[in-house]
Amino acid sequence: MEKLNIGIILGSTRQGRLSPQVGEWVKQIADERGDAHYQIVDIADYHLPLLGEADATEQATAWNTKLAELDGFVFIVQEYNHSISASLKNALDYAREAWNNKAAGIVSYGSVGGARAAEHLRGILGELSVADVRVHPALSLFTDFENGSVFKPADLHLVNVNGMLDQVVAWSGALKTLRVPAAAL
Repeated sequence: MEKLNIGIILGSTRQGRLSPQVGEWVKQIADERGDAHYQIVDIADYHLPLLGEADATEQATAWNTKLAELDGFVFIVQEYNHSISASLKNALDYAREAWNNKAAGIVSYGSVGGARAAEHLRGILGELSVADVRVHPALSLFTDFENGSVFKPADLHLVNVNGMLDQVVAWSGALKTLRVPAAAL
């Protein structure tokens, strides 16, 4: 069986965002495992306008094409006002079928580890037929980021990241059987 393609989705487009640091850290851990093909998917690269405010046919097509190539996801989610960023919600809304029957893990950060954002994201993922896994690395802005800007994760998070990736890979493989005819597996 071919290795799965897992996208590590950076959930913010804000200037000075921390998600690229967290995403690269997760990717480094994931790549050392060798169990899937992992890639950073930065929603900022797709320049999606607010849904319905402008013709975004080209951007939406590129976004959906990228998502369709992936078997599962790891969302890097930062907490904004007890929820996910507007840019992540907008990107989620630009696709439907490309999300369906895939698995996702969540790595969140914020003042309380981004837990409230992760819980909001879980509800949205359920509506998109994305199975979110239980293990959830939650990073604190107070203890895992030096001066609130330089990512320096505590070693204890390594266990949770690997546990989350174990589940994402297992579930992504199982759900792929719903999307691909058996002969193609």
